[in-house]
Amino acid sequence: MINFNVPPFTGKEFAYMKEAVENQKICGDGPFTKKCSEWIEAQTGTAKCLLTTSCTHATELAALLADIKPGDEVILPSYTFVSTADAFVLRGATAVFVDIRPDTMNIDEKLIEDAVTERTKVIAPVHYAGVGCEMDAIMDIAGRHHLMVVEDAAQGIMASYKGKALGTFGEFGCFSFHETKNFSMGEGGALLIRDEKYIERAEIFREKGTDRSKYYRGQVDKYRWQEYGSSYLPSDMNAAYLYAQLEMAEEITQARMDRWNQYWELLSPLAQAGRIELPYIPEECAHNAHMFYIKTKDMEERSRLIAYLKEREILSVFHYIPLHSAPAGMKYGRFHGEDRYTTKESERLLRLPLFYKLTADETQYIAEQVKAFYAAN
Repeated sequence: MINFNVPPFTGKEFAYMKEAVENQKICGDGPFTKKCSEWIEAQTGTAKCLLTTSCTHATELAALLADIKPGDEVILPSYTFVSTADAFVLRGATAVFVDIRPDTMNIDEKLIEDAVTERTKVIAPVHYAGVGCEMDAIMDIAGRHHLMVVEDAAQGIMASYKGKALGTFGEFGCFSFHETKNFSMGEGGALLIRDEKYIERAEIFREKGTDRSKYYRGQVDKYRWQEYGSSYLPSDMNAAYLYAQLEMAEEITQARMDRWNQYWELLSPLAQAGRIELPYIPEECAHNAHMFYIKTKDMEERSRLIAYLKEREILSVFHYIPLHSAPAGMKYGRFHGEDRYTTKESERLLRLPLFYKLTADETQYIAEQVKAFYAAN
């Protein structure tokens, strides 16, 4: 069986976790947490990276720092994971969903401005499949309307827009290190902070509302409860697991890119014949091979293809159910404008297996089976 996903593993993870235990510092913000944060800061150029227990929690921290209050509105795509909306809805905001572009599956930047009201506080673009949104246009809208930008870059580490790392355009960016991501700590994430003025407050929110971070740096002689907050710190053992992969980030990314390019080459004839559509990468975007998807004619054809591949020991999956059609989406949000593409395109998209150590032979077999399906249909 070829699984849809196999979490990345380099071989150093257990040794680093053992080292974390021997350091007798396995709670949050230990030596490996610091190493991971410094690596991300160096790789992205962000002013500060705070490792978190999940990308969900990173986004919740961003919502706290953006001072989201009941009655505020946040503009985001409906085609995203629930966490993008949850972080703001938890603070009492209304999710205002905008249609996506059918080529990249990202929020349509041309539709954002029309959704802005006097209650709008944040634009939350989602970089789907590690392909950047049109951040120049989004930042221009945010600047003219005095809005904050929180980037959901859960899938975007090691990817860029016009040479600048995803997650570093807005006030805040959020990475995921879930087991399905390019680099993993099982569950985990990171908050990227562009402006240093937010760092101290972010540390307080992340440390249960205390100034414990300043205490450990020797800046205060005792730490106290300063503000509301929660515990968003991952164990240093989790960070040790992640660091083993960050050390090999280039190798892991290249291995994924090799398989992505192989899929593209093998399936291009089907796309040229009009049987499927392949991912679109805008010229200004450098992606990270987070996923390889195809688009079928419709949902019925997609379901038949998923079943066909499963019979041949290949696990493929579809992706998000648009949030605006979900019970919570209807309760906590609204769709602005016309749903021309969100639902239609989401029903066509099929993700093929792609993970570190997927072999060239396995990739070829998967592509051959996709072609065999269309040859018989």
